[in-house]
Amino acid sequence: MAGETDLKKLLATMTPELLAGFHVFVTLPPGMPVPGTLEPVMMFREREGTTLIVLEDEAKAAGLDAVFPCRMITLNIHSSLEAVGFLAAITAQLASAGMGVNPVSAFYHDHLFVPAELAEEAMELLRQLAEESRL
Repeated sequence: MAGETDLKKLLATMTPELLAGFHVFVTLPPGMPVPGTLEPVMMFREREGTTLIVLEDEAKAAGLDAVFPCRMITLNIHSSLEAVGFLAAITAQLASAGMGVNPVSAFYHDHLFVPAELAEEAMELLRQLAEESRL
């Protein structure tokens, strides 16, 4: 099942959804297994260690040091992994408002991790971008 590649269609028809809960980024040393109490939304292995994005409560319960308290926004459109410019347009829109974002592409959707205190503002900016793209 191929995803959408047309940038204008991606931007115009995306429906951002702010998910419940607060997420954080944690890192585990190389080779350390993921504690069984964690259910990471994302896991990525680097030479320096394994990065996890988990719910803040899970990280605290596991005694892990966490950074970047954030909210997760899912861009509800099946974007192709080969789509060109989709996340660039979105991150540029958020950057123009002085907002940092950590985007993650998965098979079906793209997801944004934005500072928790700016989540509602990010949602409004994304809605505006979608509306402008429909014109």
